[in-house]
Amino acid sequence: STRELAQQIDEMIETYGRFAGLRSAPVYGGVGMGAQLSALRQGVDIVTATPGRLLDHMQRGSISLAFVEILVLDEADRMYDMGFINAVRSIIAKIPTNRQTLLFSATMSPEIRALVAGIQKQPSLIEIGTPFTPVETVEQHFFRIPQNSKMNLLLHLIGSDEVQTVLVFSRTKHGADKIARRLTQAGISSAAMHADRSQSQRKTALNGFKQGRLKVLVATDLAARGIDVHGISHVVNYDTPVFAEDYIHRIGRTGRAEAKGTAFTLVSTDEEKYVKRIEYLTGRCFSMKTYPGFKTPADQDASVVDCDKKNIAPFRKRRYYRIPRFA
Repeated sequence: STRELAQQIDEMIETYGRFAGLRSAPVYGGVGMGAQLSALRQGVDIVTATPGRLLDHMQRGSISLAFVEILVLDEADRMYDMGFINAVRSIIAKIPTNRQTLLFSATMSPEIRALVAGIQKQPSLIEIGTPFTPVETVEQHFFRIPQNSKMNLLLHLIGSDEVQTVLVFSRTKHGADKIARRLTQAGISSAAMHADRSQSQRKTALNGFKQGRLKVLVATDLAARGIDVHGISHVVNYDTPVFAEDYIHRIGRTGRAEAKGTAFTLVSTDEEKYVKRIEYLTGRCFSMKTYPGFKTPADQDASVVDCDKKNIAPFRKRRYYRIPRFA
């Protein structure tokens, strides 16, 4: 669903298929079509594409899907949220019905189930791990903090000796730019990554983060779907996610491959309702507290606020093939 994800999947295809004699090509927007047209003219076995750019190629006749045997829809829930579902349906309409279809989705909303019903025949449902359960290797902390004090707390957190590589989430693109700018002014190597950045800027930021030149990467939820970086020590939710499912995706960027990770969520007064949604979805109680040693004028009452266990969703039994969680 994102450029970075398309790139990374194509890189994995090249790595795992090195001796298979398969030709692949990534197809995504934000860059010129020249290199993609050249690769497609030579013929490819596997195309990894974002919906919009794939439609562009279909409309100009530079690609045909008439002989596709396997269709894979990755990040189906995010593509639905982003409004790409109509583009996806247009693409599917051009693919032979006699095919194998695989759909990957972090959540199975009614909309995604309807999509499945329309494109798959008697599909098998496989779920990895317990639904909506964050990986157990991630420590989760929620801190009460006034909105206008969040930057000071973020600087305090990043200045800790335990913090090594940090992924910070912002709700908006403007917010991501502002946070990255403030961090840079404070002498912390950082960059922002979001949809308004050029492909070159996004690639430079992601590579710098992967290679350790940047200590902090500030991203929006959309851009973060393409981030697959090993060794992220901390995730910081500068803005508490509005959608509880996004919380699961965000903190899943750390604590991967059984490594330890830490997730900090900064919660202002008007964001406390979002924490309740997270508690309901995950079936867990989270205590909101002030960060030890960090005081603001609003911290006159530093008491811990516990959640109401009556608001926690009961575990819902489901039929599925359970596979051990992996990162």
